[in-house]
Amino acid sequence: MKKLLGAFLILILIFIILTYASVLGTTQEFETCTVIENQTDGFGAIKNHDSLLIVPCNLYHGNAIKTLMQGENYREAWATPIKVPVVLLDTLMGGMTIIKKGGGKQTHSLKLKNKEGILFTLRSVTKDPQALIPNIARTLHLENIIVDGISGQHPYAALLASELANKAHLVNTHPKMIFVPKQTVLGKYNSKYGNRLFLLEYETEGDKNWTSYKNAKKIIETKDLQELKAKLGEDIQIDEAALVKARLFDLLIGDWDRHAEQWGWILEKHRKKTVAIPLAGDRDNAFFDLDGVIPQILTNKHLNPLVRPYDKDIDHMPGLVYPFDIYFLKNTSEEVYITEAKKLQQLLSNDVIDEAFKIWPKEIYDLNGIEIKEKFIARRNDLMKYAKEFHNVIKERELLEKPLKGSEKADLTSGMIKCFECK
Repeated sequence: MKKLLGAFLILILIFIILTYASVLGTTQEFETCTVIENQTDGFGAIKNHDSLLIVPCNLYHGNAIKTLMQGENYREAWATPIKVPVVLLDTLMGGMTIIKKGGGKQTHSLKLKNKEGILFTLRSVTKDPQALIPNIARTLHLENIIVDGISGQHPYAALLASELANKAHLVNTHPKMIFVPKQTVLGKYNSKYGNRLFLLEYETEGDKNWTSYKNAKKIIETKDLQELKAKLGEDIQIDEAALVKARLFDLLIGDWDRHAEQWGWILEKHRKKTVAIPLAGDRDNAFFDLDGVIPQILTNKHLNPLVRPYDKDIDHMPGLVYPFDIYFLKNTSEEVYITEAKKLQQLLSNDVIDEAFKIWPKEIYDLNGIEIKEKFIARRNDLMKYAKEFHNVIKERELLEKPLKGSEKADLTSGMIKCFECK
């Protein structure tokens, strides 16, 4: 029955997008979508400013037809100017050195190191989903439907997620939004990374400890943790309670993109044992929200179960459970989930949540704050139920014996690609 429903939805989607294709315009380049307001003294003088009024991206504006078909999403937030500090890397935190470029299929990033050896990353606020567009979509001139899906990501989601994590006593990467002008330090990276809006945050790996855990030795990636665990066995333990708490927090903020590569692990020495404490990174898809005819079909649980729009209710818990969860939490008792859910409910009172939302500029809060807050509170109130559901889904899944791969990822285009490549 599910396969028939999925096939039916695919046929409807194909019909809709082919009909809609006749009214689509051309796709604007994402590199040019950030706008500096009231800039009168030229791009060369940008670095002389302490701050600038910036529109994150003007790519997602739309008329009534586009809003109906592709959704309202967070278009206004992307197009609203806010004040952002201008940063020069040679003076930032005593001076930064560029280590290498990084990033996934959508995010451009640079990895940095300060004089103390602590690693940071610059992650582009604007996204480039071009690598995710299937050839058939290009042939049919439907690229901008996929590109437009980025409007479902909130440009300031990571800032709010971090502040809520602070209130929940969860370690996080503490992102800050900054504007990086072209400058000597960027060198060969100036053309691609200069005059861009970034999130500056701590890295989820590194040999230097920047966290509040005083006995932490280093921070490693999931793949390195697995190798270390295979080597040390019982001498290294996973802080399962901390991971459960972190994953329940993901449910609260609606972050559905939590594959293995999105996590770092703080290694803290406890006598003869080492405890691995989870560190979540990359909050691009927190509070992810899509409406409109096409996105609602694309995010249907039978077509694309991994991409879950943010609402007051969690409509499909199986889509939020990753192989990552099964690998690390298969044998964790329900009591741990109940205990951590209670902690989050107690820590995240209405007053605390109100305080956390102050991290957003007033103009952004006025656009989306009240609606997102209502959804967050509704999820918090039902967190005990969700915790039990999450545990039950993991319990029902097959135990993983092999190390995780970084390939179990989700994105909005997977439903579109499945549709175009279906046989």
